[in-house]
Amino acid sequence: MTVSVPLVVLLGVAVLVAWRYLGLRLWQAITCLLFGFFLAATAVAPDIRRLVSAALSWLTGS
Repeated sequence: MTVSVPLVVLLGVAVLVAWRYLGLRLWQAITCLLFGFFLAATAVAPDIRRLVSAALSWLTGS
């Protein structure tokens, strides 16, 4: 699955809103970033990619 730029931008905006208006601390954002980075290196990563791909296909109707 190729993650499109609009999806990355949308997630970035969600993090920015959480940081600015919901009180997300910098260390919490860094922890989430590191969690995602290390999760991508595990054996679960292909299943997560398939799940995200299926959810995006369902949302877009294709």
